[in-house]
Amino acid sequence: MKRLRITVNGVNYDVEVEVLEDDGEELGASAPPPVAARSAAPATATTLVTAPAAAPAPAAAGASGMPSPLAGIVAEVKVKAGDTVKVNDVLFVIEAMKMNSNVSAPMAGTVRAVNVKPGDTVRQGQSLLEFN
Repeated sequence: MKRLRITVNGVNYDVEVEVLEDDGEELGASAPPPVAARSAAPATATTLVTAPAAAPAPAAAGASGMPSPLAGIVAEVKVKAGDTVKVNDVLFVIEAMKMNSNVSAPMAGTVRAVNVKPGDTVRQGQSLLEFN
């Protein structure tokens, strides 16, 4: 397994990839392989992507926001204003590419405002809720 860092739209992702063949060349030392060679990778290759740890940007003085970690459609909102949450409590379920992803609380606190509702389309980084 090799660890690589990939940047997409200015966001860094640390990726672990399984190398099926190694031609001995350093990564990035040559031009990418032809399209036919890239599409020949077996479907069993595994990739683990870890989202970067980023501190939420403050929404207002004394409050902090919860940005969406991915773009998609809000399938469920599991909290409302005034709810007290613990770290890792599931706050939202977002559907992206026919998969549901749980969005968990990055911190403990009280929900000040929920900025989305089920059915809303969200962008990555869009504010989902605000904490007190």
